[in-house]
Amino acid sequence: MPYSILIVDDDIAITDTVTQYLKAIHYDVKSASNATEALEILNSFEANIVLTDIMMQGMDGLELTRRIKESYDIDVMVMTGYTVDYSYEKAVQAGASDFIFKPFRFEELNLRIKRVLREANFKQERNKLLKKLEKIAITDALTRLYNSRHFFAQIKTEVDRHTRYSRALSLLILDIDLFKNYNDTWGHLEGDKVLMKIGETINSCMRSMDTAYRYGGEEFTLLLPETMLQKACMVGNRIKDSISSRIFEPEPGTKAFVTVSLGAAELVPGENFKSFIDRADKAMYKSKKNGRNKLTYLVS
Repeated sequence: MPYSILIVDDDIAITDTVTQYLKAIHYDVKSASNATEALEILNSFEANIVLTDIMMQGMDGLELTRRIKESYDIDVMVMTGYTVDYSYEKAVQAGASDFIFKPFRFEELNLRIKRVLREANFKQERNKLLKKLEKIAITDALTRLYNSRHFFAQIKTEVDRHTRYSRALSLLILDIDLFKNYNDTWGHLEGDKVLMKIGETINSCMRSMDTAYRYGGEEFTLLLPETMLQKACMVGNRIKDSISSRIFEPEPGTKAFVTVSLGAAELVPGENFKSFIDRADKAMYKSKKNGRNKLTYLVS
């Protein structure tokens, strides 16, 4: 798929000749005679580069560059014949990726375009890698849920949001019942399979606004923003029932079942995140004491 370039210049002769040249070397090209027209074109034309003159009637090329960089992830190259009035520094400050003086040779223009595209591709690949590394840093490798470090960062954010906007926030903590016995009986590899399946089950039962975390060992947490306690308990019971109905096969022909105990809490005004977690944790241990495979909630 060819790269796309928008040329902006009120000199029709330049626009026509540059357009013909760039099309001849297989760029997808559109043109505009002023900045306002250019901004309108960008609403529907996905340009990789905008090549704009600086001196134009109405909005000049530097202001156009600033407007583009505010709204789009597009590289801008500016061109001018006014070497005294404008400088490379001013163009860069406006957000331009390159600066070329008229008259220019087409071969030089093409080389500069290729350099800008190459740097843009490098930047995109670097950003993809950084996002991948960021995701790895906050993800539990076994369950593919978020890890406990991200949980603590996120719960602080959600508690702050609750404080500012008085929006409901609930928390679920669940723990696998008698998981040590399962590991001792079938081995840790089979135990890891249980953890992975429970992670999958939690993901399938929670809503799009919820986030799930492996809290540590066999414990998991769910943050439920915009959610009051009653609704959180419905989500928790759905998870509990889905897990208890799953059949595991640690050995061929051997069926095993796993249950979880859950605690639920809704954040109350003025409560900090530590107290919030502690209430849900205490509720979970009440579920353990009362026979397991239960959900218990604690109000303040």
